[in-house]
Amino acid sequence: MTTFKELGVTEQILTALDKMGFEEATPIQEQTIPFAKSGLDVIGQAQTGTGKTAAFGIPMLEKIDKKERKIQGLVVAPTRELAIQVAEEINRLGHVKRIKALPVYGGQHMERQIRALKDGPQIVVATPGRLLDHMRRKTVRVDSLKTIVLDEADEMLNMGFIDDIREILKAVPDERQTLLFSATMPKEIREIATTMMNDPKEIKVKATEITVENIDQYFIEVPERNKFDTLTNHLDIHEPTLAIIFGRTKKRVDEIAEGLQVRGFRAEGIHGDLTQSKRMSVLNKFKSGRIEVLVATDVAARGLDISGVTHVYNFDIPQDPESYVHRIGRTGRAGKTGEALSFITPREIGHLKEIERVAKTKIKRMMPPTNKEARAGQQQVAVSKLLKVIAEKDLSNYHEMATELLEEHDSVTIISAALSMITQERNNTPVKLSSVQPISVRNRNPRGGQNNRSNNRGNRNNRRSNSKRTQNQYRSQGSRPRQGQNRRKQHSK
Repeated sequence: MTTFKELGVTEQILTALDKMGFEEATPIQEQTIPFAKSGLDVIGQAQTGTGKTAAFGIPMLEKIDKKERKIQGLVVAPTRELAIQVAEEINRLGHVKRIKALPVYGGQHMERQIRALKDGPQIVVATPGRLLDHMRRKTVRVDSLKTIVLDEADEMLNMGFIDDIREILKAVPDERQTLLFSATMPKEIREIATTMMNDPKEIKVKATEITVENIDQYFIEVPERNKFDTLTNHLDIHEPTLAIIFGRTKKRVDEIAEGLQVRGFRAEGIHGDLTQSKRMSVLNKFKSGRIEVLVATDVAARGLDISGVTHVYNFDIPQDPESYVHRIGRTGRAGKTGEALSFITPREIGHLKEIERVAKTKIKRMMPPTNKEARAGQQQVAVSKLLKVIAEKDLSNYHEMATELLEEHDSVTIISAALSMITQERNNTPVKLSSVQPISVRNRNPRGGQNNRSNNRGNRNNRRSNSKRTQNQYRSQGSRPRQGQNRRKQHSK
């Protein structure tokens, strides 16, 4: 894996990525960003959930002149949910540069969108029909457009938007960069690529499939504020021999490690800000069992080859399926079984489903362990220690004292006292972590459900009727033809 810094991403975007907790680029990002930054057209064949938004969003943001309050970047997406999601992520990426992306989609009041467009967003993320409506009204002007992105092009084809896409591409300036992303490449999408793009570079990222059969995968749905207590309860119940906990940011890793130490766990963290000697010192402690829990970022865990890891915890869900597979592959090695547990906030359930779909795996739901179960778990550990001593040690030297104790106290009280002494009671010191933004997918049906198709079919018929009326009106008024009408002929030569 490659870091965003190694890809030449500028400091302001790196700062935004760091706040979002992303250090390593996913395969689609690693391959797309260099081509897109150099101004080349790109065709990216990749599934949803592989990090496509940052793959096209970062190069687009790098080219935006924030002083110019005109539309310089345009993303066309098949559904309003995806348009909102893409705009939100671009806004997070562009926050430090003060670049704004505006989602534009059907079903929202036109006048409200027109007012928002007058504020001068540099990037617009739109569904095809509503975008064409605005372009015809001249409320979306594309004279200054530098980059256009077609996101999930095959889905737009499935939903009947292919003619709208052709019309949009004819209307935007010839001198532009076009980035097209599609999970599949049907002939209609290939035809757009060959006639309306300029010698595009093709990138294909295969869906990652989990091949390790010895890993039991679970998730616990839990609010952000309850994650840490849920983690410590699970650790108390299951008592991992060696566990790796993944956090999204360096600060997060430090806070989790310190919180675990406060609660009595032998834990330390590693991340990119540590010196090499400190990192190796922590890893050596973990390998030798002097610490039982290692907290790490993805970058710091790169290349780790540690045997005997029984549990992997995704304290923060990774941004893509590749990272998920990379993380959980730390356990279940050399024929041994392992357990992977992800803590998912309610807003992240959709993203978890994307990981399941793309990685072709099933992650089972687990109920959050309670404080009572955690106490019982620690007591069971104490019982196991006691039974081990009975089985392995000669206790004859203690018989006389034990007999005297039994004359004064009943056996249950004595055993209870012994268990109390060897049970590791956790203190309940409150641990507060800095928050991270959830990675959310807004209840999208990746392939477009029947209801969506029916609605879109109705909306599409209305748009076509309106389009015909508008075109007849233009003809009666002697309007000029749409700009860019000779583009396909030029590219066909």
